[in-house]
Amino acid sequence: MAEANAASEPIGIDAARVTAWFVENLPAVAPPLHFELITGGRSNLTYRVRDDAGTRWVLRRPPTGTLLSSAHDVVREWRILDLLAGGPVPVPPVLGYCTDHAVTGADFYVMTHVDGIVLDDAETVAALPRQHRPAASHSIVDTLAKIHAVDTTTGPPAQMRRPGSYLERQLRRWSRQLADGGVGPGPVWDVHDLLARNLPAERWTGLVHGDFRPGNLLIGPDGEVRAVLDWELWTVGDVMADLGWLTATWASADVIGWAPDPAEGFLDVDTVAARYADTTGRDLDDLRYHQAFALWKLAAIAEGVAARFRAGTMGGQDIDVDALARRPAQLAEMAREALAGRS
Repeated sequence: MAEANAASEPIGIDAARVTAWFVENLPAVAPPLHFELITGGRSNLTYRVRDDAGTRWVLRRPPTGTLLSSAHDVVREWRILDLLAGGPVPVPPVLGYCTDHAVTGADFYVMTHVDGIVLDDAETVAALPRQHRPAASHSIVDTLAKIHAVDTTTGPPAQMRRPGSYLERQLRRWSRQLADGGVGPGPVWDVHDLLARNLPAERWTGLVHGDFRPGNLLIGPDGEVRAVLDWELWTVGDVMADLGWLTATWASADVIGWAPDPAEGFLDVDTVAARYADTTGRDLDDLRYHQAFALWKLAAIAEGVAARFRAGTMGGQDIDVDALARRPAQLAEMAREALAGRS
């Protein structure tokens, strides 16, 4: 989320009507508003909004076009941010949401703009002083532990608790999305079957972010996490899924294009996992499975993202769709290797 494409009215935004909504619902707005589509996200569209007084906000809405009914519920995302506000988990303050599709064609919500560094490429990493990168690594792990310590017996999380296995539900959900997206037989389905045959027991149930990694965090120059972003996949389930996701994406730049490098001052992936275990008291017996599951889910997501790009529903972001189309098979093979215990 480090770059932005400026436009007076980017795709997905009716500038006049959104401006009117801002003036009516938020204090001290000084029109006109200027909108920037923030690139780097691959699902909900995120915009930086600025008024003539220099005040900044962030607006989130679903992609344009026809969407799967189970995805992109931004009001649900707003609810968890509202619940977490002011607590130990750092999140951007949310200011309001809109469900009137006459405004800009979809639900959206608005939050305060939080300054910080999003670690997702060499350029953004350069903004974080090397001496603070170990602290950033620690803060990232400690923030994940705080998420997993949130009480899920009341409020919106309680409504998300389900009987049975979280991983089974996830396999069903993502396999439905693959089927609905027209994905035929191949490596992604093959690894799905391997995961289904090797499900571990769920031992620790709690709040799951669903996409916890440095690229979805705002980090201060001192290395402290200032805000956790992109909550669209949050749920209540097996918290080890988040650790699997974090460590799978931390271990190699081949997974999502950038990974924290110990040679540049970050903790190595084994130390990250060990710090989580020490902080929470949980063992890492099933971590390899959860890493494999994370890689497979990335493959399933890549299938969906490629389909949305082909359909023109992702805001015109500049991405090599052919390269994106090759990613599912590559990620599926990484998942197979992780499940087999190979590096």
